[in-house]
Amino acid sequence: MNAIQYITDDNASVSHAQQAEQACAGGIRWIQFRCKSTDEDYRLQQGHAVAAVCKKYQATFIVNDDPRLAMELDADGVHLGKADMSPKDARILIGDTMIIGATANRSEDLDASVMACINYIGVGPFRHTNTKKNLSPLLGLDGIRNVIRKWKELNFSTPVFAIGGILIDDIPALMETGITGVAVSSAIHAAENPGLMATAFKHSIEENRRYLKEAGFQPYQKQL
Repeated sequence: MNAIQYITDDNASVSHAQQAEQACAGGIRWIQFRCKSTDEDYRLQQGHAVAAVCKKYQATFIVNDDPRLAMELDADGVHLGKADMSPKDARILIGDTMIIGATANRSEDLDASVMACINYIGVGPFRHTNTKKNLSPLLGLDGIRNVIRKWKELNFSTPVFAIGGILIDDIPALMETGITGVAVSSAIHAAENPGLMATAFKHSIEENRRYLKEAGFQPYQKQL
């Protein structure tokens, strides 16, 4: 599982496929297609275009919110928000081989039965972001630490990705919380050179992982 995920954005200045291309060219190999358009034909067209980019770069292709669209696009998996289909129902629908990610704002959002049917968690928002409306309460570093601490006490070990307004300067402190990695959107596509910014994020995470390992830091879960 990659340590950095890129999430496409309807509000970016280029298409979803172009965003995916920029991120993959910068070394990211996990793309989440997040399109909120109500036009199903448009979403399908954009989804196929993003899928083609992911295939070109051998990147993992995740569809946001919609398990049925993920199946139609032959995606690698689906990411479900708190207001979407439950992970349990999604697992029944899409089967055992597809990836399921889930969003959490509190440790109580995901119990043991849900943890058993998901592959990773997006925890946030870390700080305010304009990418998503109706945000849950902001967590900050302390909030993410508290969520991970409680899951560790419950012996959960599902990979965790921080999400929500994350900037490259946040990486060192975030990695010290024990997260697996980060999910990023506008910090990359709004950069002057998105490809270079994607590379910078990737290198920063790798360097901080190596530093923490050498320092004897014990992460919340095995780093994948």
